[in-house]
Amino acid sequence: MSAPLQNDIFIKALLSQPTPRTPVWMMRQAGRYLPEYRATRARAGSFMNLCMNPELACEVTLQPLARYPLDAAILFSDILTIPHAMGLGLEFEAGEGPKLARPVRTQADVERLPIPHAEAELAYVMKAVALIRRELNGRVPLIGFAGSPWTVGTYVVEGGSSKTFSHIKAMLYGQPALLHRLLQTLTQATIGYLNAQIESGAQAVMVFDTWGGVLTPRAYQEYSLAYMAQIVAGLTREKDGKRVPVILFTKNGGAFLPQMALTGADALGVDWTTDLSTARQRVGPRIALQGNLDPSVLYAPPSAIREEVRRVLDSFGQGHGHVFNLGHGIHPDVNPEHAGAMIDAVHELSPAYHPTLG
Repeated sequence: MSAPLQNDIFIKALLSQPTPRTPVWMMRQAGRYLPEYRATRARAGSFMNLCMNPELACEVTLQPLARYPLDAAILFSDILTIPHAMGLGLEFEAGEGPKLARPVRTQADVERLPIPHAEAELAYVMKAVALIRRELNGRVPLIGFAGSPWTVGTYVVEGGSSKTFSHIKAMLYGQPALLHRLLQTLTQATIGYLNAQIESGAQAVMVFDTWGGVLTPRAYQEYSLAYMAQIVAGLTREKDGKRVPVILFTKNGGAFLPQMALTGADALGVDWTTDLSTARQRVGPRIALQGNLDPSVLYAPPSAIREEVRRVLDSFGQGHGHVFNLGHGIHPDVNPEHAGAMIDAVHELSPAYHPTLG
């Protein structure tokens, strides 16, 4: 039997339940801005070695919690573990990001794609989840995650990062049935992957749709949101008698929030290009919101960071159902003390926004 949660305000906020203050964590909180992470990464020898070693993945997951009073841990992994398990030849080249040796661009390519068995081909992720849960010992909840099928699909078809998304958009407009088949395969793989993380100990899960915002509104509905809705519908939503909340996040997706709210997700991530007050009006009180400090605020001095934290809290306003976060991942060259200043400001300022418990 796993240890009971000593700090459950992150889970409560995702379920829009009362909390005494606003919980806070950071996307990419285990990452290159921390010298201790860089040291472990150097020891691992490569990024994928770090991801695939459960002990080291656990070590870097816990590093930010040793430094800051955060309200959640997030599994250290990558959104491209599924394509890696599909045998597409994933490598991370220094300074260039991910590269896939065998991009998927033809019908034959799509038909060849296996759906990885998460407990077998991705066992290293599940071992990391179980180990992190054990080491956390109930201190804070653990978040599992995956990339959205559209976002993972962009890497699979492009063969890496892209500015124009030329290959996948050519497929979208020229061979839509083929793209749907690819996305359906990725969706099935993602449901199995996230459910395996939940079974292994993840207490909340998040779907990262980094590139949904590059689509037209119609294409977003058809090629991104429809598949995320399938994932939400296919997930284990209760484990050991506890609700397992689901967060959806589309970067540059502020216009799509009302449709995202209809998926059955418990919470929506909001980037810094949409005010939380606007997001709250668009989705109503039933859906929690996560965000949304511009990550570049952390380049400013602590006094300015504090004021921007106050602005974000003011924008959400009074009441529950807000998880404080950056609007995207923390930048690698941020001073760790500035991240600490943000977290301290949330702790200090947010109780005033929770009048019934503050």
